[in-house]
This record gives sequence, structure tokens and C-alpha cells, in this order.
Amino acid sequence: GTNVALYPKFQQFLRTSQVPVLAVWGKNDTIFPPAGAEAFKRDAKNPKVVLLDGGHFLVESHTEEISKLMLDFLAENGI
Repeated sequence: GTNVALYPKFQQFLRTSQVPVLAVWGKNDTIFPPAGAEAFKRDAKNPKVVLLDGGHFLVESHTEEISKLMLDFLAENGI
């Protein structure tokens, strides 16, 4: 519950830092719906938003796919 109070600071950081953002989300997540991932598009510059066919525990059900997305994202951004 305390995270919500920090959202404005986090959003401002994304607006000013130009940090690369990868948001991998479960399109069937009922706890954090896909709109949460799409919201990164308002604050980050050119975020990569990927919605996978899964729920809240996406890392457990799509480990290999997410790993590849992360490695590709890091390479694309020279990190």
C-alpha cells in the first residue's frame, strides 16, 4: 500500500531520466491489469511494453520468454 504514494516520484524520474524501460506484463493479470504496463508510455521515452498470455506470476510461467526479452532489451540499449 505504501508504493502508491511513491508513484508520482517514480513517474517524474521516468520523465526526466530517459532511462530505458522494459515492461513485461501478463495480459491476464487481475492484480496489476495491463493498463499498468501501458501507463509507462505516458512517462518513459519509447518504453518497450510486452503483454504475454499469462497472469500475475508471469515470471514463473514464462521464464525463458522473459529472459530472452530481457537479454534482447539490454543488447538493444547497449547495456
